[in-house]
Amino acid sequence: MPIGVNTGTKSIPLKLAKELTNEVNRAWDDGTFLENVTPVTKDLLRYWFSNAFTDTRNINFHLGQRQAILNTIYTHEVLKIEKVSEIYLSINEAILSELDNDILEQEKYKYPKYCMKMATGTGKTWVMSALLLWQYLNAKNEEKKSGRYTKNFLLIAPGLIVYERLLDAYLGKENQKGIREFETSDFKKFEQLFIPPSYKETVFSFLQSSVVAKQDIGRKITGDGLIAITNWHLLSDIDDEEVDLHSPFDNTSQIITDLLPITPGKSSGHALEVLDNQYLSGKELEFLINLPDIVVFNDEAHHIHEFKSKGEIIEVEWQKSLNRIASTKGNSFIQIDFSATPYEITGSGQKRTKHYFPYIIVDFDLKTAIRRGLVKTITLDKRKEITGMDLDFKAIREGRNVIGLSAGQKLMLRAGLQKLRILEKQFAEYTEGRGTLKNKHPKMLVICEDTQVAPEVTKFLTSFEDLSDDDVIQIDSDKKGSIPAKEWSEVKQRLFNVDQYSKPKIIVSVLMLREGFDVNNICVIVPLRSSEAPILLEQIIGRGLRLMWREPEFLEMKEENRIRLLEKKEQPTNYLDILSIVEHPAFMQFYDDLMKEGLAAETNDLPDKGDVLGDIIHVGLKENYKQFDMYIPFILNEKEEYLRTSELTVDDLSPYGKTTSIHFSIDQLRKMTVKEGETFYSEELTVRTRFGDYQVTGEIFNAKSYNDFLSKMVVVITSSIGKVGIRKTRNYPTIQINHVELVRIIDDFIRTKLFEQPFNPLENNNWKILIVARSGIIEHITKEMSKIIYQMQNNIDISEAVVIKRYFSEVPELRMRERYSIEFSKTIYARLQYPSNKGQFEKDFMIFCDSDANTQSFLKINEHYHTFAGLNYIRTDGMLASYYPDFIVKYNHDIYLVETKAQDQLENENVKQKQNGALDWIKQVNELNPDDRMNGKWHYILLGDSTFYSMRDDGAGLGDIFDYCELTKARIEGTLF
Repeated sequence: MPIGVNTGTKSIPLKLAKELTNEVNRAWDDGTFLENVTPVTKDLLRYWFSNAFTDTRNINFHLGQRQAILNTIYTHEVLKIEKVSEIYLSINEAILSELDNDILEQEKYKYPKYCMKMATGTGKTWVMSALLLWQYLNAKNEEKKSGRYTKNFLLIAPGLIVYERLLDAYLGKENQKGIREFETSDFKKFEQLFIPPSYKETVFSFLQSSVVAKQDIGRKITGDGLIAITNWHLLSDIDDEEVDLHSPFDNTSQIITDLLPITPGKSSGHALEVLDNQYLSGKELEFLINLPDIVVFNDEAHHIHEFKSKGEIIEVEWQKSLNRIASTKGNSFIQIDFSATPYEITGSGQKRTKHYFPYIIVDFDLKTAIRRGLVKTITLDKRKEITGMDLDFKAIREGRNVIGLSAGQKLMLRAGLQKLRILEKQFAEYTEGRGTLKNKHPKMLVICEDTQVAPEVTKFLTSFEDLSDDDVIQIDSDKKGSIPAKEWSEVKQRLFNVDQYSKPKIIVSVLMLREGFDVNNICVIVPLRSSEAPILLEQIIGRGLRLMWREPEFLEMKEENRIRLLEKKEQPTNYLDILSIVEHPAFMQFYDDLMKEGLAAETNDLPDKGDVLGDIIHVGLKENYKQFDMYIPFILNEKEEYLRTSELTVDDLSPYGKTTSIHFSIDQLRKMTVKEGETFYSEELTVRTRFGDYQVTGEIFNAKSYNDFLSKMVVVITSSIGKVGIRKTRNYPTIQINHVELVRIIDDFIRTKLFEQPFNPLENNNWKILIVARSGIIEHITKEMSKIIYQMQNNIDISEAVVIKRYFSEVPELRMRERYSIEFSKTIYARLQYPSNKGQFEKDFMIFCDSDANTQSFLKINEHYHTFAGLNYIRTDGMLASYYPDFIVKYNHDIYLVETKAQDQLENENVKQKQNGALDWIKQVNELNPDDRMNGKWHYILLGDSTFYSMRDDGAGLGDIFDYCELTKARIEGTLF
């Protein structure tokens, strides 16, 4: 058991599960298992687990699922237990004596009751479905009623997310009209796994006629039995008999409310439908109590108890309801619980005790699941260097109100975001050109302290980390982790389809997503919550465990990773199915508990770039490409490939702290000085293999000397740090500038103007304060230099300029996905590509260009290859950046740079900054000699999808659309439409 938790006799149930598993496997191997079950059970078990069937299927139950099914059936059907204590008596009576006195004498343990301890992400729902079929088909086919099988089932979820997942599994997913389609249900999609052919018609008839949602329990007439699906809230109402009439509180108003009739009326919230629902409230429980027999499946069953501080066990209201349902059925009531964390915690510190449920019959733990590759491998991303300044990992508050995030929280978020970007880059390289590998979009989950912190996290990410509103989705919930039904209906479709799209990249939540949020692409978790409750922490980790890379071709690569991390303690070769959790200092004991059995191995390098996974299309130039070739005029100042830097003076630059709210004195900065910045590294959870150091920016970079600092500042400024998608091997400088002169002005600025006083960077290593995390000094220097260089570049004397023509045919070959490309006539390449995600607009635009008789040539600009086609602009945060228009079109005799955007993106502030940058550049181009600009006038077009489709469908030509959508400075500023 994990250290830090006192288990003692409380872990005896896990010992029982182990001994039961050994007995079951022996009985299976020697054949006695199948000899002692019903013919129906024998059919099912052979179909599910015999090699004759499993070898012919592409999908089967894994080891943990198989063990849970076998242990349950063996205990119920072979051992024929009628109460929990009999499990102990049948397996090892000595274990029973080790339990707390009389624990199993409670009424709730006097009927068949089984608990499946299975790691999150290992398919508990499939086990539930298999056991439901086992019970139903036996009840359907037994000649003489034994009371051990039933056609009635109650499936209980802990909240809306799990509830929706169960409805999806049994009824199918909702279509766009809100109608559930059975074809998408688990039973239909995986019928070859679940249902022997001879039982198929019977099972489908039962499922399609007997499943009811929570609002229809007791109201909808079903067929041959019942599958009722609900969340626990339906069973949590307190019965009238339990109301304490001797309460010290005044119950008068409640009594009046209960006794006096209510007048119908929508204005008072008393519509007839509402009154009808109130009248029927509680009838569901009465209906379930009156059923002759039932199997109750509790998903995430750790909610079943509450513990007071002194260790007293208190039944939650829905467990009381289950007790009432069971009270009328004797041994014909069966309860089967599923949980990755089937325990409760009492006490704190050294007295903290973990109480496992006493009826656990299978233990498929997380470590086993990881080693078998059934879930992601878990790593912890820890800070390697800690600054002299203490970091607070709780939100900043004034009284009870949250007013901002602490430095520690921002650091954790930046660490998670940095790891996410690493994964995005590597996954993009792996999947490039492979249409079969869809939905490989890594996501980050942020679990917040409370509902006040979540909006601050969203604000921080979208305002300061260059993320758009579409990149982040915030799931608001109340203190109990619930979400209003009205809001839930709007959120769930986007939330449950998060794997399919590149956005949102980040999910921000409090408690709502701690259970049942079973998507595959969560690869980074940032736990901002400060709670140290083990159940909550395990649930948080569980949200990211489900496998993302399930395709067979990746199995060998992932197995190699597990061997390297878990056995050799070496760095992985890739990040496929690795879950990174950013360290929170409050969780250290919990992390140590989970990793206690392993040792640490260290390595400092990130994974090597993996081989691309398969062939992609190589598309070359057409034979007649020269007929359609175009170029970008690259403007240089005078006859040198440098901008004149003699005009740069420190007089034009603002001191540190004048243009930002962040400002520290030199003395404060010295105290905050670090050696190499904030470094995070990954650590595998079970054996502590360390790997993959990466830097998290408070600063943009680390430097080893002042000269190194100046050199890296030049790289940052001249390479346009905001550049999108540029390959290192093809990176052309965006700004052509004399680096020596740029170093001179940066050095002069630091020494004379930066701090508004003389500053010697070499004295006592003073230069180190320039790279202090969170100081903002590097950002400030970069902004000031970027701004002045941008202005200088756009003030070139065109009469003295030299133009280099960068033809697009300089790139002789493109790589693209065949599925997302098409042949065109009026372009230099044999095919052009369009985005696989939401690329229909670009595809339709290209088809329209190609079909217009006045189009002479066009091209989809590929930022990965046509690196010379980038246009400079100043981002909203003041940083110099570069972006690439989507298309260049030669129409009649003019040239058009076309930016295609979804209509809702046109007002984005950074989009407007790009527009200004493009217009500044086009103004320069149009001042060139005609033979330096393809003998035509250049234009900039901002084209929204709605505008394009509307005008195209109304019969407009391409020229009409361009005339309507041409952008000018006045139009951007709103002074002229």
